[in-house]
This record gives sequence, C-alpha cells and structure tokens, in this order.
Amino acid sequence: MSEESSRGAPGPDKVDPEESVPPRGKWENNMEFVFSMAGEIIGLGNVWRFPYLCYKNGGGVFFIPYFVFLFFCGIPVFFLETALGQYTSEGGVTAWKKICPMFQGVGFASQVIVIYLNVYYIVVLAWALFYLFSSFTTTLPWATCDNYWNTDSCHAGTRMTSDPGLSKADSNWTFLNNVTLDYDDYFFLNGASMLTRSPEEEYWLFRVLGMSDTTNTVRWELAGCLLLAWIICYFCIWKGIKVTGKVVYFTASFPYLILFILFIRGVTLPGAGEGLRYYLTPDFRKLADPNVWGEAGTQVFFSYAVCQGVLTALGSYNKYNNNCYRDCFALCCLNSATSIFAGFAVFSVLGFMAYELEVSIDHVVSGGPGLVFVTYPKALSMLPVSSLWAVLFFIMLLFLGLDTQFVCVESLATAITDMFPRQLRKPGRRELLVLAIAVVCFLLGLLFITSKGIVLFQVVDTYGPSGISLLIIALVETIVIGWVYGADRFMHNIEDMIGFPPVPVLKYCWLFITPLICGLTLIYTLLQSNAIYVYGFEPGHWAKALGALLIFIPLMCIPVFLLITLYKNPKNMTTPSSDLRQAQPHKPILQLCRRVIFEAQSPPNRRVEEGNDKMAMV
Repeated sequence: MSEESSRGAPGPDKVDPEESVPPRGKWENNMEFVFSMAGEIIGLGNVWRFPYLCYKNGGGVFFIPYFVFLFFCGIPVFFLETALGQYTSEGGVTAWKKICPMFQGVGFASQVIVIYLNVYYIVVLAWALFYLFSSFTTTLPWATCDNYWNTDSCHAGTRMTSDPGLSKADSNWTFLNNVTLDYDDYFFLNGASMLTRSPEEEYWLFRVLGMSDTTNTVRWELAGCLLLAWIICYFCIWKGIKVTGKVVYFTASFPYLILFILFIRGVTLPGAGEGLRYYLTPDFRKLADPNVWGEAGTQVFFSYAVCQGVLTALGSYNKYNNNCYRDCFALCCLNSATSIFAGFAVFSVLGFMAYELEVSIDHVVSGGPGLVFVTYPKALSMLPVSSLWAVLFFIMLLFLGLDTQFVCVESLATAITDMFPRQLRKPGRRELLVLAIAVVCFLLGLLFITSKGIVLFQVVDTYGPSGISLLIIALVETIVIGWVYGADRFMHNIEDMIGFPPVPVLKYCWLFITPLICGLTLIYTLLQSNAIYVYGFEPGHWAKALGALLIFIPLMCIPVFLLITLYKNPKNMTTPSSDLRQAQPHKPILQLCRRVIFEAQSPPNRRVEEGNDKMAMV
C-alpha cells in the first residue's frame, strides 16, 4: 500500500449509494486549483488599493502593520477555510454544517456576502468594458473638452481637482480603495459655483455615469457592457471546474504580462523616480496612528477573500491528499508580492504625470475609482501611442476583475449544488443553475447603472462586504474551529491530509491571536464614523438604513441557524458528521500546555470505521 493510500485518501468523490447522489468533480491537477485561487485573491484591490495605502500611510513603513495582520490574521483564516473545504469536500455552507451543525449559519452568512459581490462587483467590469471600447480611437475621448458631454467648466491640461465623490472624507470603495482621501477642491453638480474639471473627470461623470441625466433611467450602453460581462462570466464557469480550471490559466496569468509591460514603460518615463520615492519613503510616525493599522487589516481581509466561502469552495475540489498547506503559503506570498510590484507600475506612471504637469505628485495621486477611471486614464493620454496603452490597461483591468467575478459565481453555485446534490448534480442542471444566478444578478445589477445608480453602488459597496461583517465572521470561524470543533482535532485532520503537521503557531492563532486582533479591530471599526459621500453629497437616512440592513442580513444567519439546530437536533449540535474521516479519534480535541481542555469524543461507530478503512484502501 502506498504512503498516500495509508493516509486515507478517499476516492475522487463520496457517493452515497442509498441516495444515488451523482459524483462530485475534482480539479484535474493541482495547477488548476492554484490558478483559480490566484485569480480570486489577486484582483483590483491588489493593483490599485495597496499602492495608494502605502503612499498614504507612511510609505514603506506601512509594510509593518500589513505583515502583522497578514501573518496573524490573513494567513491563518485563509488556510483554515481552504483546508476546511479540502477536508470536507463540501462548499461554503455544507462544510460548516458537517464540522459543527450549530454553526452552519457561518456558511450562510458568507454566501450572503458573495451574493452582494455577484450583484454589484461586475458593474466595475461593465465600466472597464465601456472604457476599453472607447479606447479604439486615434484620440482618446477623455483627452479633450471638445465633446458633447463636456461643460463650460472643462479645462484640459489644468491641475486635476480630482472628483470629490471619489475622495470625500470617509468615502469607502471596499473592492478598490476603502480609504480616506484629503482634498481641498470640491465642486457641486447642482450649484452655480464650480471649480475647473479635467476632461477625464467629465468623461467619467457625464459620459460613463451619465450624472447630468435627471431622469434616472438605465444607461443602455452600460447595460450592454454589463450583459457582455455576464455572458463572458457565464461561459467561463457554466460547465463547472472542468471549464473553469482551463480558463484560469489565461485569465489569471495574462494580467501579469500586461502589468509587467506597464511597469517597464513606467520606470523608463521621466519623473518615475519621484513617483517611486513618494510610494516607498517611510514615515515612522504613522505607526502611532490607529487608522493605519485599521486600514492594513482591512486590506488583508479584502485582498485575501476570506470569510466569503470562496476559498472553501475552491478547496473542496482538491483531492484529499493535496498539499494545501504549501499551496496556501505560496499563494499568500504571490498575493502580497503582486501588491508591492503593482505599486511600482502605478506610481512610476503617476510620477511621470506629475512631471509633465509640473505639479507635486500629491496633486495627481488618488485611490480607487479616482485612480482607475480618472487619474490613470489621464496619464495614459499623455503617453505616445496613448490608445495602445489605454487598450492594454483596460484589458488588464477586465481580466483582474473577471477572475474574481466568475470564481464568486462558482462559489455560490457550488454551495447551492452541495445543499441539493440529488437535484442539481444531474446532467444539465448546473448550467441552468448558473444561468439563473447570472440572469437574477444581471437584472439586479441594472439598478447600479442608472444615472443615479452610483449612489446605490457606493452604499452597497460600503456596507455589503463591510469590514464589520467580515471581522465578525472571521471571529466566529476561528472560535468554532479552535474551541468548539477543537484546534488539535483540526490539526490532526490536516496532518492526515498532507502527511505532516502544520506549524503549531497556526493552532494558537485560531485559539487566541486571530480572535483577539479581529475583536479589537471590530471595536475600533464600530467607533468610527461611517458617513458616505457621493460626489460631494451625503445620502439621506435611507442610505444608513439600507447599510444597516445589508450588515444585519448575513450576520443574523449565525444565530438563526443556531436556534434552528437547537430546535431540530439539540443532542448533536456540535457533533461532526459521521462521514468525516477522523485519523486520531481517541486523542483529545484540544490541549493547552499539555493539559487536556476537551477530551476526545466517543470513537466512531463500526460503520464509520469500516468507511474509513475503505477510504484508506482507495
């Protein structure tokens, strides 16, 4: 018997003959899993949010709080969720139900957040497609003030005022920047007094968003782009991981090629050195600012896609003995390295822009949409052969977002399929399920592409996948694994899968360090102001009411399903599913300082022992 077999590797799928459940697929090879994970966690936030956060929060010194949160929160939760999926071979909901029935609500909470992302995140891809199609011209349309959408306030070649709707204090675009920006230039769309605006700002405001339209109707050009984005997304995942695993080879790697090309072009431009200096110059005084630590933690949680059920879904398609431990650490290194490298590509171009305009780089740096759809397009328009660079830039943006989008849809489809396997694993059912998800999310997404839809977009982006929700979910996940299921038992499960024990520090992160950091960060977040500003205006009380509802819905899943389990099965609320392999069932599930905190649960019955023997012989 081989070493792999002796460690109890199950067959490719677990099939219950009594229920005749169709088999569950697996990745054909490890690289499909790695590329899929890379496509999910490396996206818009890495390329545009991280570099700006470094510049804003002390340059190179920002790496200190960033890596503290990464090592003690990001990596432990990232590995926990991935290993949980691989161990249970279940999606984001049923994995938690099998581990601890009373906390299956954690899985439902993460899927609600994925639904939020599926509905509104793809709108960014619609904007990117709109810009991409507009780039196939000799003169970029956002480079001049000679267009029908321009106003008398448009002045090309002037100091950028930077749209305050993207930079107002407490502006929060979680997927791109989620930062506070400080600008003195404000203008009012409905007032008589305006400062000058660049043609890039007017193109974004009036041509793309259509904010001059008072009828608040759907912008059909954007609707077409949104439909195209959904069609691309659908055909990337409609056949499941057999297609997704092949698509990610291209969609996850191609943005690196373009990013490298932009990097080479950027560092060879005049003024690039000054831009890089602003990006990396350390300011150690920033370490005393709690906002810096809070933004570092937020960046880690968003960029590593934790608490969304996505990692569990992708991990669930691994073979039982896949070395997810190695994969997770390699992916985390790749993620952070990409974020740092992207800063060189971004700030070298911004340095050139400041050099050409003869202004300080402070006047051209912005974060999030201000960088993606205003500042960087302006810099591209100043380059020779500007249309070529614009096409490359928005293609990169499209692929960065597309990976994240279709993996989120895949996660939701996986969770639903695993909840109803007998009905949805039949031939043709998955295609219909993914189509239903795409159609519903597309129709809901139309709300965000009206002339006033940007207001709703920012409200959902601020409160939907909010830091509050993610912190609470991470807090509950680590407590469940560490103290309810048992950290030692989970470490034994992982050792059984990969063949060696993980570093012990992971156990203590799940038990103490990660919950403590998440709890303190949560308290600090709750004490901060959560005002939303969109283009100089603060939405009314409806925005806060909607925001509270968006936070309330996923979090309420946790206590609701706890009560449901208490009512239905009070005697087995914390008992793991009997079909989960327990390699060392007689050992305590939790020990601290060689003292037994929780004894081993009763050994599995004969049927389960026989099942484990059969699994070990596969």
